[in-house]
Amino acid sequence: MKPLIVIPARGGSKGVPGKNIKLLNGKPLIHYTIEAAQGLFENQYIYVSTDSTEIKDIAEETGLKVPFLRPDHLASDTASSRDVILHALKEYTLINGNEPDVIILLQPTSPFRNQKHIKEALSLYNDSLDMVVSVKETSANPYYVLFEEDDDAFLKKSKESKVLRRQDVPKVWELNGAIYIIKPKSIKDKSIGDFKKIIKHQMDDVSSVDIDTPLDWEFAEFLASKKEF
Repeated sequence: MKPLIVIPARGGSKGVPGKNIKLLNGKPLIHYTIEAAQGLFENQYIYVSTDSTEIKDIAEETGLKVPFLRPDHLASDTASSRDVILHALKEYTLINGNEPDVIILLQPTSPFRNQKHIKEALSLYNDSLDMVVSVKETSANPYYVLFEEDDDAFLKKSKESKVLRRQDVPKVWELNGAIYIIKPKSIKDKSIGDFKKIIKHQMDDVSSVDIDTPLDWEFAEFLASKKEF
């Protein structure tokens, strides 16, 4: 299987400025994801998609080569993950002379996702699927604790259920942003939001930590500093 591993890391970050290269427990955040990928795949299949020469230089400290920079129009707030993946797919095809069999998207904001998680998710993939995606069981279950306002501003459950105990509501899965294993034809034909054939790879809460805010960063720093962790 010829993979394309895409690690998207644009220079702009509003929640945690410079987070992709900020030191987490003494190591640049992006190194965690690169090293997880390197534990399974050769460097030639791993593409850091960035518009930043600084991120490029720090990524290459791992021995990885970043063969191209992302064009400016793919570094804006409006650029979609699909746009970034298609650009990486085009560059991969130009460099290697053929298309990959599978695309693996790994966001650098998930530092505790490791090569074991990627390998387990990849073992679930086959080309009859659009995608295998990593999830965690959500604590904010729409059958029990999530509510919406109706037209009269009264709260109503997001999903109606007659179940009285939280333990009895259906399990609901939350995308944790760590792993997306995608069929190349599917991403070329439609956006990720239009995929129908999706199966899950479940991860635990700690491995699912995704850094988006300063509070997320502080929690990740706490976890990364624990010797037993």
